[in-house]
Amino acid sequence: MRPGPGGCCCRRPVGANGCVANGEMRNGYVRSSAAAAAGQIHHVTQNGGLYKRPFNEAFEETPMLVAVLTYVGYGVLTLFGYLRDFLRHWRIEKCHHATEREEQKDFVSLYQDFENFYTRNLYMRIRDNWNRPICSVPGARVDIMERQSHDYNWSFKYTGNTIKGVINMGSYNYLGFARNTGSCQEAAARVLEEYGVGVCSTRQEIGNLDKHEELEKLVASFLGVEAAMAYGMGFATNSMNIPALVSKGCLILSDELNHASLVLGARLSGATIRVFKHNNMQSLEKLLKDAIVYGQPRTRRPWKKILILVEGIYSMEGSIVRLPEVIALKKKYKAYLYLDEAHSIGALGPTGRGVVDYFGLNPEDVDVMMGTFTKSFGASGGYIGGKKELIDYLRTHSHSAVYATSLSPPVVEQIITAMQCIMGKDGTTLGKECIQQLAENTRYFRRRLKEMGFIIYGNEDSPVVPLMLYMPAKIGAFGREMLKRDVGVVVVGFPATPIIESRARFCLSAAHTKEILDTALKEIDEVGDLLQLKYSRHRLVPLLDRPFDETTYEETED
Repeated sequence: MRPGPGGCCCRRPVGANGCVANGEMRNGYVRSSAAAAAGQIHHVTQNGGLYKRPFNEAFEETPMLVAVLTYVGYGVLTLFGYLRDFLRHWRIEKCHHATEREEQKDFVSLYQDFENFYTRNLYMRIRDNWNRPICSVPGARVDIMERQSHDYNWSFKYTGNTIKGVINMGSYNYLGFARNTGSCQEAAARVLEEYGVGVCSTRQEIGNLDKHEELEKLVASFLGVEAAMAYGMGFATNSMNIPALVSKGCLILSDELNHASLVLGARLSGATIRVFKHNNMQSLEKLLKDAIVYGQPRTRRPWKKILILVEGIYSMEGSIVRLPEVIALKKKYKAYLYLDEAHSIGALGPTGRGVVDYFGLNPEDVDVMMGTFTKSFGASGGYIGGKKELIDYLRTHSHSAVYATSLSPPVVEQIITAMQCIMGKDGTTLGKECIQQLAENTRYFRRRLKEMGFIIYGNEDSPVVPLMLYMPAKIGAFGREMLKRDVGVVVVGFPATPIIESRARFCLSAAHTKEILDTALKEIDEVGDLLQLKYSRHRLVPLLDRPFDETTYEETED
């Protein structure tokens, strides 16, 4: 459906004041009387002209019966867990988990035994779905080393066999650059001969190579910012740089679904942390208003800084940040914005420049642009881009810059070659073709899964595709059944997701051909029927239509 002149992807007329005739609009979503009767939600993307393209993102409600059965399933597993712990205590059942020695019983406990209850009694039942050893390039297909367990997943033994040609639906190889042939591999091999593998020093000592300088200039040009700095680890790019930017007396406003690296960085900073509902601009604006009006707790002094932390693509929900609205709020309340583009850089936008490019926004409106090289570029490490003053400050104050070993030269060359390919500086159109292929694969795969009757979360343009499983027994069953059919998938459960929202997470790649996707879809359809996973009733409920809890909390205070 094409949007009209106002940018609206809904067919109902929109008034000049942003209201919808015969319907109700709430923070960018409209529920008309006819649509409400049919249980459908349509999204309005005009939002005062902030959006230049349709923004279709919705989340289907969990069916009540499925939610109840999921809770019952966890309840049964918990009861059996207590029973098995009782049997282990009296040595009726062999105890495999780590316990303190008898002579250490009078010592202060290293850990609470109950802390491992979930791992011991629930996770172990389906542990075979994770940490599968791969013995090939993580391309469209992979080879997996076969293993068996004779003690209910407490230990594994390799059979010596290899499962070849497994369709890879789990790697973050969005643009297909993780391969052992082609220009990237050849360039990395040349640099390996000249520079070797390791640098054995930090950037501030004698580990600053000309390749590092070349990479940072290229990253700044790619992002459209004044300067950039590269780091050896994506996780540490967040966790070690946020404490350098904010401290005690500052306020961090963090999306509730932010990655663990952002959460850790915020906690290490010593700043006050307040969490807003995922992608909910009402919740964010309320926190901003309260921060301006009330200031710091007890003293009521103004905050030194207010920093908003968001991600481009949320890797568990498949949703895309509502960046135009976040920037509008950031400008309105004079806050700073930190954007984590780990999953969106390379994977979104007509030129692959991430969520800023996707919405057609100005990079200068984002104060701190962070991303990683571990996904779309098929390498490792991360970067931060922004004003030259910001990068100069981080070079001397960031723990990642001062203490961490420099990026390996072949890895740097892999990033440079891949980025030049995306920008078209290699003289080919391969990068542009990969971006277009990923976008086509994403829309096709999502559309087919919805047609089959699965509940799919996230934005229609997000290459991260969560398929809802819900029940704990179906987490392990789905992963095993898909591997039997030579399709490798990632399954995720509590505590990585809410307890009733276990899911399988597919990651699309430009390396996937239509034949590969059709084969995977055929097997997913078959397993979906076998495990009765087709829960969809096509009642799409956006996150912003979920009950809004105005309560906020602080993790740390002054």
